[in-house]
Amino acid sequence: LFCNLMHFICGTGFRLHDLRATATFVWAVFGLILSECVHLNSWALFRSGAAKVSSKERQFSRWLHNDRIRPMLVYRPLVEKVLQEWDGKTLYLALDTSQLWGRFTIICLSLVYRGRALPVGWVVCASGSATVSLARYQHMLAQVATCISPNSQVVLLADRGFMDVKLMRLMRQLGWHFRIRVKLSVFIHRSTKGKRKIKALMPPPGGARFFSHVWLTEQRYGPLHLALAHMQTKNGYEKWAIISDEPVGLHTFDEYGLRFDIEEGFLDFKSAGFQLESSQLEDSESLSRLLLILAAATLYLVSTGTAVVAMGKRHLVDPHWFRGLSYLQIGWRWVKRSLVWGEKLLSFLWLSSEPDPEPAMASWRKWLEPELSLSRIEWYDFVKVQ
Repeated sequence: LFCNLMHFICGTGFRLHDLRATATFVWAVFGLILSECVHLNSWALFRSGAAKVSSKERQFSRWLHNDRIRPMLVYRPLVEKVLQEWDGKTLYLALDTSQLWGRFTIICLSLVYRGRALPVGWVVCASGSATVSLARYQHMLAQVATCISPNSQVVLLADRGFMDVKLMRLMRQLGWHFRIRVKLSVFIHRSTKGKRKIKALMPPPGGARFFSHVWLTEQRYGPLHLALAHMQTKNGYEKWAIISDEPVGLHTFDEYGLRFDIEEGFLDFKSAGFQLESSQLEDSESLSRLLLILAAATLYLVSTGTAVVAMGKRHLVDPHWFRGLSYLQIGWRWVKRSLVWGEKLLSFLWLSSEPDPEPAMASWRKWLEPELSLSRIEWYDFVKVQ
């Protein structure tokens, strides 16, 4: 497994300042996958060598606190390799935040991939607020943008905490599109109807309204397009307001719904996977390096899961008739099986931009049930009068 991880990571051009630091990083990914937690003493149990466990633990700790290791810079080759598969295609990037212990905020940009999200960039802030300013993550967005082929079309998906006109301007500068959920208290301006709060335009339960050529907030930023829905979901009626730089329709709600895949990704980092919340790190820089280890492990496990499904071997690790596990969990189970039964392990990146051949589902009945239900649709177009 260690040799395959070394080839998987370094085969992309990934390099640190010296070979020893690179080897320590790969051992950390190795220990994380086998121990299923972020505890350094657990990683040390799986690191080879005659040194004491305490010495190995200190080595991992020194790596996490090494100021020479800049996570986004060293992660770049992996991101470039991942995004090559989407050259000339549309890719959806989800932007979201997650809190740790009420003291740190993780701002993560992830590639939506088959029900999960693969991290391509992140920033850790020493703040307990879910609302963050663009200045904190603008550089990260610009770094990721340089890894994306100019032939690809990028759509950013973000929640209400990122409703910022400055972010929308940045998206247009980068050549990206966006679908951002906005607060109902925000004003929009219409060329022939004046300004109104979005909540005053919300349709009755079961309805959807689409507005073309509107201007947002008192800054009158636009023209933009607004999709409103008061839709019935499995949890009752919910109000959605989504602003877009492209014409809106029912597909807008489907596109925005992809954003929830990043929340599943955060669960993989936390309680459903790597147990990030049990980390005892006390500073944002060390946490960012820890996320580098988690991101590399995620790429390896999801790649393994993709390969297992593509080769028709999912039934060897997933007991469900239909796919019932995430690609990360399928990959994780395959690694465990391989170490016991001597199966082959993946040594290179294996992702696909094609539609999921085996979408996760509980049953055909559940699969055919609509997640969102609308009964009335209205369209409005406000062309600015010159």
